[in-house]
Amino acid sequence: MYKIGVIGDRESILGFKAVGIEVFPCDSHEEAEKVLKKIAEEGFAIIYVTEQLYKDMLQQVAEYRDSRLPAVIPIPSKDGSLGIGMEGVKKSVERAVGADILFGGE
Repeated sequence: MYKIGVIGDRESILGFKAVGIEVFPCDSHEEAEKVLKKIAEEGFAIIYVTEQLYKDMLQQVAEYRDSRLPAVIPIPSKDGSLGIGMEGVKKSVERAVGADILFGGE
């Protein structure tokens, strides 16, 4: 059975524990990079990372981009969204379709 985890600041991710998702509180992107590597090796299928940490981990996240597992997905934190998640969706659609059909090239 695959596992789901979430990495981020304690306040942003604690609620995920209530629905059975494993939480990994991190205060820095260096710590988050170590946790990401560790839980990816442990067979986590989906790993959510708060955008505030994700933005400083792009090189490490890129290592998993073309792998089947894990899916590393940015999510907003308690401080709100930086737009990184939506930008990722836009790029994925452009790559699949060959054009920006979501935002019309804005």
